[in-house]
Formats: sequence, structure tokens, C-alpha cells
Amino acid sequence: QVQLVESGGGLVQSGDSLRLSCAASTSGRTFSNYALGWFRQAPGKEREFVAGITWNSGNTNYVNSVKGRFTVSRDNAKNTAYLQMNSLKPEDTAVYYCAAASGSGWYIRVRPNEYNYWGQGTQVTVSS
Repeated sequence: QVQLVESGGGLVQSGDSLRLSCAASTSGRTFSNYALGWFRQAPGKEREFVAGITWNSGNTNYVNSVKGRFTVSRDNAKNTAYLQMNSLKPEDTAVYYCAAASGSGWYIRVRPNEYNYWGQGTQVTVSS
């Protein structure tokens, strides 16, 4: 079982930055075995892939709307993943979730149903 806990959300102004963290408890499993993803869900919208990272940080992937502004990273020694969000926009407002995928850690999944474990989410609100 893998438990994920997000933190770092908040209310910011347009153009500000936030850094989200995702701390994992793996109950004896190895955190580095999992590819990780960050998703977001705004009210009335479907959950959307934001960014993903392979087990060894060798590959990352981003939705087009955040490329150049967001950076995903992980520290396997700390069982933690991060999402650095710069130049935030009001349209980035959503609940942000981190997720872990069982199976191969070598490739990034972009669909929510490909992930096995989810955090509870953290709210990010960007005012104009």
C-alpha cells in the first residue's frame, strides 16, 4: 500500500509561485519503483494530467498549458515528489493531486485510471 499526502497549496496572486510536495509512505515498498504524476481538477471539470516523472527522474512530461512554467521533480531518498509552479495564472486554480502508478516506473501515464494510488489533494487558488 502506498499513501500519498500533498501539501503546499494556497491562495496566491497571478504571477506568483508555489511549490507543492507529495510525501509518500510506502509500507515497505520502494518509492523509486513508481512513476509519479500530478493532476488537477477544477470545479465542474474532469481531472487533468499536469505533469509526470519516471522513477529515476530521467524523463518528464507536461501538459502544454504548463510547459515552461511548472517543473516536476522527485527525491527518492526522501520519498517525496514536488511540483514547482511559477508564473501562476487564474486558470491554474484547481485541486492538485499526486498519484503513483504500479508496474513499470520507466514510462509516464497520462490517464487517471492508469494510476493506483492517490493523495487527498491540495487546493491552489490564483487570483487575478
